[in-house]
Amino acid sequence: MIIHEILARNARMYGEEIALIERDPAANRRVSLTWRAFDEMANRVANALIARGVQKGDKVIHLMMNSLEWLPFYFGILRTGAWAVPLNFRFTARDIGYCAGIAEAKAMVFGEEFLDRVDQAREEMPNIKEFLFMGAEEKRPPWAEQAETLLHSGSAQDPGVEVGLMDEAALYFTSGTTGTPKPILLTHRNLEAACIVENRHHNQTHKDNFLCIPPLYHTGSKMHWFGNFIVGAKAVILRGIQPEWILEAVSEEKVTVVFLLVPWAQDILVAVETGKVNLDDYRLDQWRLMHIGAQPVPPSLIRNWKKVFPHHDYDTNYGLSETTGPGCVHLGMENTHKVGAIGRPGFDWEYRIVDSDLREVPAGQTGELMVKGPGVMKGYYRNPEATRAALCDGWLLTGDMARVDEDGFIWLVDRKKDVIITGGENIFPVEIEDFLLENPKIQDAAVIGIPDERLGEIVAAAVQVKPGVDMTEEEFMEFCEKLPRYKRPRRVFFDDVPRNPTGKIEKPKLRRKYGGKESFQV
Repeated sequence: MIIHEILARNARMYGEEIALIERDPAANRRVSLTWRAFDEMANRVANALIARGVQKGDKVIHLMMNSLEWLPFYFGILRTGAWAVPLNFRFTARDIGYCAGIAEAKAMVFGEEFLDRVDQAREEMPNIKEFLFMGAEEKRPPWAEQAETLLHSGSAQDPGVEVGLMDEAALYFTSGTTGTPKPILLTHRNLEAACIVENRHHNQTHKDNFLCIPPLYHTGSKMHWFGNFIVGAKAVILRGIQPEWILEAVSEEKVTVVFLLVPWAQDILVAVETGKVNLDDYRLDQWRLMHIGAQPVPPSLIRNWKKVFPHHDYDTNYGLSETTGPGCVHLGMENTHKVGAIGRPGFDWEYRIVDSDLREVPAGQTGELMVKGPGVMKGYYRNPEATRAALCDGWLLTGDMARVDEDGFIWLVDRKKDVIITGGENIFPVEIEDFLLENPKIQDAAVIGIPDERLGEIVAAAVQVKPGVDMTEEEFMEFCEKLPRYKRPRRVFFDDVPRNPTGKIEKPKLRRKYGGKESFQV
């Protein structure tokens, strides 16, 4: 079923039930939207865009912070038959202009937080004729229309644009943390498959309530919500990541499913450990599942989580924007004995682990992970060379190094581009990061390679200790003596570990910062 038809079905079946709740603790704000109002708002967006010349196959930039309106605008764009093009809220004016140019976008909807950046980028976006502004009227620039006014005047009826499952639906740009953002082209079939896969993995029913915290522009957050969406279940959009805000939302909204990123789960455990939050102050009995995706998950984190929340089911989800988000591999809620693995192929997915010639490697050996399934992208838009490098007979080369154990569970070794080669030895940073996080003083850690004249590269670690805790360089190095000598960090710097909005460690930023002399060397 076309994804915006699922929305219409939910409106028919659950019209006056709450679909979405937005909580903004910093602003002391809580607002909600019923399924019928959600559906009608999407129609108003679609009709407003169509009235301004947007047609099937056009591209519409979607640049907003998480809010109650984010999803209705997304679905409204899809209902025009145009491609939705959500952009990373961290993108600079240059990034915005670049992405709009690649997409050949015809219209843009943007929030007031992005006014300066959009204004700076306008000269690079000559194809965009319609700018819809979501924000206070007094801040609206003269070159943009007030989106909220248009919503009140537009028709609430479905515009009736015919859309097929194999039609193009969206362009998702990669984060740009490792270079120029690449545009990933997804179809309506891809989006439908994400709904089915997520629901099959986590068994959401109409009674579930999903807490959404990560940015909606990213496939990971939205596609996890899809598991609730397909059964007309409620969701809460939380603006803010403080542990007490997360626990308050779970308690007050009776949330049952929470998707966290590694640093947020770590923050909750630290807050409990230090007494910053008291779990007795919250109603958490209905919380049945905590799952994590978007980056490797330290096994020590989950062991500690299960000590604090022993009744929670847990799942790890692996995926990429090129696979329409998470789900091509997942651990499975029944497999906590395999925590550390990313799991087995997801529903309707296959995998292979191959060498540089695309030949399968024996079990236990490391190779590149390939996946095949209904979520694999159509390709990189306007980049046939990158598409040919990534896709092979329907299989996607993920760029992740992995191995499979004797029980058929896949273990992510590291990103291919992050492998450190020191003295001819391949070193996988994730393995060392997992080791470092076993230290009770360490809250977060990142391992990178730094150029070395003799060895090519040496191992360096960025270490973020827990609040109120001290760790010396000598203490750190002594702890690392448990590692084989060639894997031990040769440099350490105590600093916050930078992560992007989806939780991934920003290793290029660390390499730029610490590729010189800003570190302690032994």
